[in-house]
Amino acid sequence: MPDLLLELFCEEIPARMQAGAADSLKKLVTDALVERGLLYEGAKAFVTPRRLALAVHGLPASQPDTHEERKGPRVGAPQAAIDGFLKASGLASIDQAKVESDPKKGEFYVAHLHRHGRPTPEVIAEIVPAIIRAFPWPKSMRWGSGSLRWVRPLQSIVCTFGPETEEPEVVPFEIDGLRSGDVTRGHRFLSSGAIRVRRLDDWMTKLEAAFVVVDRERRKDIILADARDLALAHGLELVEDAGLLDEISGLVEWPVVLIGAFDEGFLDVPDEVIRATIRANQKCFVLNDPKTGRLANRFILVSNLAAKDGGDAIVAGNGRVIRARLSDAKFFWDTDKKTNATVPLADRLAKFQNVTFHEKLGSQFTRIERIAALAKTLAPRVGADPALAEQAALYAKADLRTEVVGEFPEVQGLMGKYYARLEGLPEEIALAAEEHYKPQGPTDRVPVAPVSVAVALADKLDTLTGFWAIDEKPTGSKDPYALRRAALGVVRIVLDNGLRLKLSEFVEPDLLAFFADRLKVHLREQGARHDLVDAVFALEGQDDLLLVVKRVEALGRFLRTEDGKNLLAGTKRAANILRIEEKKDGVSYGGGVDITLLREPEERALADAIAKAGPLIATALSAEDFEGAMGVMASLRAPVDAFFEKVTVNAEDKALRANRLALLADIRAITRQVADFERIEG
Repeated sequence: MPDLLLELFCEEIPARMQAGAADSLKKLVTDALVERGLLYEGAKAFVTPRRLALAVHGLPASQPDTHEERKGPRVGAPQAAIDGFLKASGLASIDQAKVESDPKKGEFYVAHLHRHGRPTPEVIAEIVPAIIRAFPWPKSMRWGSGSLRWVRPLQSIVCTFGPETEEPEVVPFEIDGLRSGDVTRGHRFLSSGAIRVRRLDDWMTKLEAAFVVVDRERRKDIILADARDLALAHGLELVEDAGLLDEISGLVEWPVVLIGAFDEGFLDVPDEVIRATIRANQKCFVLNDPKTGRLANRFILVSNLAAKDGGDAIVAGNGRVIRARLSDAKFFWDTDKKTNATVPLADRLAKFQNVTFHEKLGSQFTRIERIAALAKTLAPRVGADPALAEQAALYAKADLRTEVVGEFPEVQGLMGKYYARLEGLPEEIALAAEEHYKPQGPTDRVPVAPVSVAVALADKLDTLTGFWAIDEKPTGSKDPYALRRAALGVVRIVLDNGLRLKLSEFVEPDLLAFFADRLKVHLREQGARHDLVDAVFALEGQDDLLLVVKRVEALGRFLRTEDGKNLLAGTKRAANILRIEEKKDGVSYGGGVDITLLREPEERALADAIAKAGPLIATALSAEDFEGAMGVMASLRAPVDAFFEKVTVNAEDKALRANRLALLADIRAITRQVADFERIEG
């Protein structure tokens, strides 16, 4: 079957946009093909700094033929109706339609329409220009006199289609004077001249010969393997950095890994600051010395070309820039150490009075005081010393006013730890300074030291309650104050540390619902069902996240059993009947069952089972024995099944009907001790 090759060649694409652009191109093109009946066997997108490409394998040569029957007006209908039918069906005359009969509607016209599928290249020539013109770049530009917007000036388009056994054809189209073809170019500096390509394997082979590795993941593998090998050759270890590796792979088409050095005197600066400045300014990796456990005075850089001098000039140029940047970092570090020797960080807290946290939430100083008070309150609940937690919270933000953090904001918190140790403060305070920002993402570690936990929770809860109070809540995809991340951080800290914390003591009900949403996200990533979280949170007083999770887990295990599945079905049936009858009668059934009206053995057995199970479930739940509560719930399965099999709820006798509806209400009530079964799917 034929394959499609599409390459969009342009000036340098920003590294941060490349992965998203490759995904978008693949989705937009393949979706458009499928919508037009062109199913394919496989597709892969490629991206380098200067090209965005897509290969689609196993496409048909043309769209499938389609057959459609279009029903028209009745025979003898007004001419206007017939003319409209002819126009919509593409028929020249009503004689081209067939007459069919219907016993109820009589005779009517039917158009049998057969359409031949268009050749695939014709379809591609239609969809690709439209996708290019509407491509969702985060930022785009226009150039020259054309109207096309692209991330950088688009220079050429390769678009070929054909089977492996034949010479592929160029799919012809034009965008702003730029015609599609089968010619591309190689590396900007290491290759020259046009390169004619046919299909994917030919394109990849010829570009590699022209010093372009088109597969992004392969470029990453080359960089990582060569960097590890080069580090090992010097007796060192590469400090791996997935984010930096991603970025560098988007800066080079032909990665060449080199090693450089800087003055050993800079190793007096904390490792994290050295790494931050080398990473941010020169996009270079740093190396560990296994003998010392600290950074070595070496760095790994990735060049986009193989230089004639072996890269000596490139290494020297990067070394000069790194030396200048590290000189700045050392100056800031030395300045902070001198200042701390005379004015401890805690004594500079008053300077935060002139720093606005948010115009509606006051200064950083008032916020720090709020966090300290909250950390002191939380401390006994997380096993921390209240006075130490308060002191740690007052200190935790102090490094924001230091020279190093002013220049390298990414090391805030971490520098607080270093400065606390220089001042001889308790290690709990030093750790809290670093860890109170954590976790900052789903893969970031969670603080476990009690003082750190108290300050981290206080920091996040203050952020959430503050912005909730001024109605600055996340909307859609917008979350400028990272409130979702803060709430998920609270969830992870509570669960990972097994904390018993009633959130309702600290947050409003609508904010508690926001925590429920974040908990659903967290549990869903671990394979849990979101509907079970909804079912548990629907109960009153569910503000203890740890207990909610334990209840959800027990409920999930119960519903995987036959007793659980059948009881769920019976409970939902009872709830549906109640909802219908309560709406019709305008009343809410409940308030107990009249045992004198229990006529059938099955309804008496169900009433007895509910009366017996109720106290047992309540006792188990009060002891937080959720497995025990589920075990008692399982005993209701048989009497509920028997009731629905043998008893008619909507009896003609009104009193009997009302009593049986009250019995259904008892089923609803007893199951709601555990969860709202109506919110459970299935």
